[in-house]
Amino acid sequence: MPSPAATPGALDPTFAASARAIAGAGDTTGLALFRRFPKLAALPRAPLVAAPTPIEPLRIANVPDGALFVKRDDRSSPVYGGNKARKLEFTLAAAAARGSRRLITTGGIGTHHGLATAIFGRTLGMKTTVVVVPQPVTAHVREQLRALLSFGAELLPARGVPGAALQVVRAFTAATLRGEKPAWVPTGGSSALADIGFVSAAFELAEQVEAGAMPAPAEIYVPIGSGGTFAGLVLGAKLAGLRARVIGVLVNDILPPGPARLARLARASLALLRRYEPSLPAVAITAGDFEVARAQLGPGYGATTPAAEAAALVCRDAGLALETTYTAKCMAEVIARLGDGRARAPVLFWNTYNSADFWSAGPERAADDRLPRTIQRWLAAAPA
Repeated sequence: MPSPAATPGALDPTFAASARAIAGAGDTTGLALFRRFPKLAALPRAPLVAAPTPIEPLRIANVPDGALFVKRDDRSSPVYGGNKARKLEFTLAAAAARGSRRLITTGGIGTHHGLATAIFGRTLGMKTTVVVVPQPVTAHVREQLRALLSFGAELLPARGVPGAALQVVRAFTAATLRGEKPAWVPTGGSSALADIGFVSAAFELAEQVEAGAMPAPAEIYVPIGSGGTFAGLVLGAKLAGLRARVIGVLVNDILPPGPARLARLARASLALLRRYEPSLPAVAITAGDFEVARAQLGPGYGATTPAAEAAALVCRDAGLALETTYTAKCMAEVIARLGDGRARAPVLFWNTYNSADFWSAGPERAADDRLPRTIQRWLAAAPA
């Protein structure tokens, strides 16, 4: 644990050593995609993921044994788990190769992506600026804000999309004038380059199925925020020969990605991969490959729903922690479809939440009074 004298933003030596060990591992063969297509190891990558992440049966009430499994991407890194590490392996490596010392991104005030960027960017010697917009305030959101501050993120508040765009321009201007060579990290971490992490994740799954970790899944469920996880898995499943239908559960109503946009994102990743490895199959990707489930969004991004809260409780009793912004809403859709017979078993739930205890060897929690005054007002105005 950090000493009482630790200052917010200062990394405990144990945490820093662990982070450096992961980021500096230099493993260019560990990705399943690279094992299948070795020329792709030429892609810039900072190894952050402890792969393969486990697959486990998930036993919950009213679901037959063997019908539901979970891919434990919550354990993707002992530093900070969830789906962001797979994307940031590529994005941060590209930024580091350009000599960037400042990462700039956006998200809600409880952004998991922003926190992952700040944590992993720090291990690679880069500072992070996060332009944040309001979202419903929960205890989890408050904890995320403290973590963002504690890991050294600069927070710039904005009221909506136009205001966020203006803050991003200001952040780039200021960082450029400081000589930091700022790098843009897309909202949610999704891009043609970043999503290759989930193309490889599908190959990882195919290897695990072949090894007997679970029967070949008929359906795979993942939440849709920025859409990169979904796009990468759909493309990866086709390339890896998985016949599973990947189903995205929409949790985002702020510029939500539709099937056509998701298809374009997947095709861009395929084009990038084929520049490095022309022998990669030129599989067809269309909007019809993207099934978007919209019933779980509720009042909007970050707002909880009764179904999400119920799903989180059911999974907690089964030993799996979820949160109500992304993963519990996705699980609510899985439970609903298994319950009424729409789902085809075996089903794989891809857990994109973090379960790593980053506080245990991380910095001391920052106090709320260090937040920008605008964010303090947002928190004060939120219902108790």
